[in-house]
This record gives sequence, structure tokens and C-alpha cells, in this order.
Amino acid sequence: MNGEYCAMVGTSVSMADLSMYAHLSGQLDRLCEVVGFDGSDGRHLRLLRGLLGTQGEKSLTTPPEFPSNVADDTTPIEFSVAFDTTGECVVRVLGETVGSRSPREFLDEVAGEYGLVTDRLDAVADLFLPHEERQGPFTLWYSLIFRPGRAPKIKVYLNPQISGPAMADSLVNEGLRRLNIAEAYDPMIEHALRRGERDNFSFFALDLDDDPLARVKVYVSHEAADSADAELAAGLVPGTDPLLIREFLAVLGGGKGPFEQRPLVSSYSFVEGSGARPANYSVYLPIRSYVPDDEVASARARAVLAQYGFDGTKLDKALAAVSQRPLSAGVGLIAHVSLRMGEFGSGITVYLSSEAYQVLPARKRPVLGAVSCLR
Repeated sequence: MNGEYCAMVGTSVSMADLSMYAHLSGQLDRLCEVVGFDGSDGRHLRLLRGLLGTQGEKSLTTPPEFPSNVADDTTPIEFSVAFDTTGECVVRVLGETVGSRSPREFLDEVAGEYGLVTDRLDAVADLFLPHEERQGPFTLWYSLIFRPGRAPKIKVYLNPQISGPAMADSLVNEGLRRLNIAEAYDPMIEHALRRGERDNFSFFALDLDDDPLARVKVYVSHEAADSADAELAAGLVPGTDPLLIREFLAVLGGGKGPFEQRPLVSSYSFVEGSGARPANYSVYLPIRSYVPDDEVASARARAVLAQYGFDGTKLDKALAAVSQRPLSAGVGLIAHVSLRMGEFGSGITVYLSSEAYQVLPARKRPVLGAVSCLR
């Protein structure tokens, strides 16, 4: 997930005249193979093609007609690989429909085939999908979830700032009320939005299925936050360990903060019956802003995976599935890393850029021993 652009140089990852779909479908196919998702029936590729629509047939050798905020290079797709303490490994695709299509058109096309339940989305649609011109970086994003041995699932992300930043709090408050979890609002404000304009609601997400653990997720961006801010935000969820958050940020971000480039993000997951207390908490570090290149990012991500007993070679295979460039040659292939903890599962998720249009240049590595990054 990305809320800003940054200066980019470089050339297309592939010199061939590939379409966006051809490039992205190859990456997705290989990622699904890494985690063991059976793609022999082509469901994953049909969903990707449907999400991209006609824009997927555009050549990558020409500038994007409709730049997206999903990824730094304006590609409307970002991948992720989720490692769960159950031993499961899942591929997800974050994406946006771009061009002349309405934001919900893709959803309407696939709802019947995949048995999607849109009741909760319908209940808040007038709040987050207004008819007037949008504000903020997006209107509706999708997550396609490919879990081995199961049918694909779909999740949607809505924009709390769609009617302007000043309206975000009231939209989230009303959205929670309509979804019968109004009592969750005040505790979130107390734990995660204490610092005025530096803490902001950034995503309102819904699982589109009737599973008892289908989630409502609320995300908060923390500008210039440090580890203590994330630890306090996590304290709303029973069973979270502040020490684990502190270690996670120290290893990945090089210290306890403050993280003054891209913001830390917190998310809360609510399931039926959880009431005011979220069932899970996640903290997301935009690692690409805090490393000189992807070789460093990969080493740090592998260290965190090892701490939780995950197989780091799967990350290596996932990186190879999306890119053949030397990791030291750019930064941003590994975009974010998140730590999830709580009642309904814990794990690590690594978010990968497709780099379909451009590779962000690596930064100069600091001289070892010159300055300590710990504060």
C-alpha cells in the first residue's frame, strides 16, 4: 500500500514489449507455485485479467495511461506473501481497476462465481463510494487471496479520506456503527489516534465472504511515529507483546524510530462477536524507506522470518518469482513487511512490488561503524 510518489529513474524491468497482464501474470503464476497454490485451472490468472481489464493489454514500453497509487512505479498491482504460524503460506494481490471502469465493476463481474457476500460493503457504500468526485489517493482497491487447497477469496479496501481528511473520522465512526461495532471507535482513538494530525485513518477494509472469521479491518497511518506509538496501539488487542513489536521494528527499520519517511501503519481486525476489542493487530513498516537497497531489505526480512521459525528460502523463491535483477541494484522490490498477532493467528507478511514500469535506484549504503542507527 502506498500513499505517495517518489522520484524514479531507470528503465523497464523487461526490455521486451510485454503487456502489463503478460508481465504480471507470469509473476503471479510463479508466486502461486512457490506457496503451493494449484493454479492448473487458471482461476488466479482469470481474476488478475479481470481486475486489470483492458488496461492489462497495454504495453509496458509506453507510460501508464492511468497511474495508480498502489505501487511507487504507478503499477496498479502489488503482491504479498503471508507466512502464518500454522505453517500456511499465502499469496495475495493488491490491485486497482484503472481507466474508465467504475470501481465496483470488477466486483459485480466476479461476485456470483466466487459466492461473494457484499452485505457489509452495501451497508457502507454511500459513505465510501460517493457519487461526487473523490479525494485522496484511491476509491476502491481489491485484494485477491490465493490459499493452497482453497478457492480464491476477495477483500476490498475503502478510502476513509474519500470526502477529504476532515471527514475521515466521522466516516469510520459511522461505518462501524452500521456494521454493529460502534463501540470499537473510541478505544481505537484512545490507543492509535492520540497525536492529532499525525495519526490518520487510511483504509477501511472488508472481507467479502460469510466465514465466521470474516473481518472488518481498520488501518491507521502514524506519521513520524516511534516504536512506543505502535506498542500503545497494539495494547488494544489482548495477547499482543510489545517486546515483539519493538524487536520487529528494530531489526527491519534499524532502530526504534521515529520513522520519519513513510509512516508506520497499524491495523485492527474485528470479527463477529469481538465487540470493541479487535481480534488481531498488525504493524506495517514501509521498509523501502529505511534501507539503501533490496539486498539489505531481504537480509532484514529473512532475520525476522527466522525469529518466528519461517523458512527464509521461500522468500528467496518469491523474490526470484517477481524479479531477476540483483537485489543490490534497486530499492522497493520489498515494499513493506508486517507483523500480525492476536487471537486469530500470527505471522509475517512480505509485500513485493512488480516493478513493471521502473526500478527505484538504490541509495548509497552508510559507512559501517560511522553512526549508530539505534537511538
